[in-house]
Amino acid sequence: MTNLNINKKLFEKEIGVLDDKMKFNIIMLGVEIEDINSESITLGITPNRPDLLSFHGLARAIRTFIGKESGIKKYKVHRPEKNYIVKISPSVKDIRPYTACAIIKNLSLNDEKIKEIIDLQEKLHSTIGRNRKKLAIGIYPLDKISLPIKYEARKPENISFIPLEREKVMTGSEILRLHPTGKAYSHLLDKHEKYPIFIDSKDKILSMPPIINSQETGKISIDTKDVFIECSGFNLSLLQKTLNIIVTSLADMGGSIHAISLEYGKKIITPDLAPEKMKISLENTNKLLGLNLKEKDLEKLFPKMGYNFQSGKVIIPPWRTDIMHEVDLIEDIAIAYGYDNFSPEIPSISTIAEESYKSRLKSKFSEILIGLEFIETSSYHLIKEEEIKKFKTLDKIELESSKTEYKFLRPSLLIPALRISAENKDSEYPQKIFENGTIFKKDPEFDIGISESDHLLISSSPGNATYMKQILDYMSKMLSLLFEIKESIIEGFIEGRTYSIFLNNKTIGFFGEVHPETLREWNIKMPLAVLEISLEEICDVLREKN
Repeated sequence: MTNLNINKKLFEKEIGVLDDKMKFNIIMLGVEIEDINSESITLGITPNRPDLLSFHGLARAIRTFIGKESGIKKYKVHRPEKNYIVKISPSVKDIRPYTACAIIKNLSLNDEKIKEIIDLQEKLHSTIGRNRKKLAIGIYPLDKISLPIKYEARKPENISFIPLEREKVMTGSEILRLHPTGKAYSHLLDKHEKYPIFIDSKDKILSMPPIINSQETGKISIDTKDVFIECSGFNLSLLQKTLNIIVTSLADMGGSIHAISLEYGKKIITPDLAPEKMKISLENTNKLLGLNLKEKDLEKLFPKMGYNFQSGKVIIPPWRTDIMHEVDLIEDIAIAYGYDNFSPEIPSISTIAEESYKSRLKSKFSEILIGLEFIETSSYHLIKEEEIKKFKTLDKIELESSKTEYKFLRPSLLIPALRISAENKDSEYPQKIFENGTIFKKDPEFDIGISESDHLLISSSPGNATYMKQILDYMSKMLSLLFEIKESIIEGFIEGRTYSIFLNNKTIGFFGEVHPETLREWNIKMPLAVLEISLEEICDVLREKN
């Protein structure tokens, strides 16, 4: 939950009186009221709605929800002028490969609006930007720069400018070592030989994303009328939608939106405020919500949430980053319908619940491993392309319509375990973790060509194969099963210190020591030992025994 502080007088002027009915509507929209005093309102915004992280974005949503406006608000985007160009160099490809840009003109800024712009920028950094890792935003006074702009990478010693809140020129490496903001975000660049920069046509550096802007070109004031905005990162679709959130908020402040031509070899125009379309099934909607809605009901409910609806298709606002699936639309139907209007019902079927054999086995393993001072983890089923590419032999199952960098189903629990070890490399040791989780593999015997199975992974850092063998022996004794092991060659592990695990002559897992080269690739500092085993296979054998 991210807190948004709003001037109370501004709220009541732009939206309406903050009476009990308004408070109820705010809560029904899915926004928490944290605090209200004579001067300000503090609201809690959920992470899935970054479009509500500014006053103007929130005001747009509330006005449609309470009926003051309806459907998608339209914004005019002016075509790019002759020199409104950003040239993207191939040198940024392996660092931060994408950018989306725009220009906003005719702003009339005051201290409160500047605070809102900076606040929105930082909230987007910390939420969907994952503390600038996924995306970073720069906003610049247009009168301080000369277009066209170049986005390229240079060696840090060849980068020099005065960073924000400083008076002397610093090189790229000095900024990472000496500037407070540079030190805070140095981990995002310090592994690269080159750092990305935005520079204007006079070779003046605007910024070094995702770290900091230039003091000369990257600071807006109440005298600023026109601004250049850039978002840089790894997912162009996410950057475009983030840019849409910013430009529409600034347009609601009175600015006019002007597009920029991005030259990647091919030309892309941003911002793109054309709405997306998605089909919705009335049958699925009613089944999920337990209602009996008709299409005419959807025609009333969707505009209340800022959508348009035509012939079974939902027209989605271009600033809604959270709409990825039909179920997201159905959730908004429920909000528009009103959770207070749902009637509770007693289920028509009476059943006696019983924990499955596999669940009992998982609980037993968890209890034992926690007793051995292991910490249980739970990771996403999805992994990044850059992670799966590090392993040539693992199945690569890519999602067709993923809108994030997490676009592959995990074929093993090993990748999440390596990520956790890398993210905690500077934490206290020893680090002993385990996870009971689902993995996915290509399997032509299934209709969808993919099989699911539950695995158990155990890792210890520092650790060795001998320790993992001791844990396996303990599991064998506990389950009264005879596990056999055989020395094996497994990608990413040390030959001679890695073993396959067999049960009834069938391979059910492995254990071993992670290869130093793999540790370096994941930036893991300490030796790491891992055991991964199939719970499905163990359950099948135990059922036969019993």
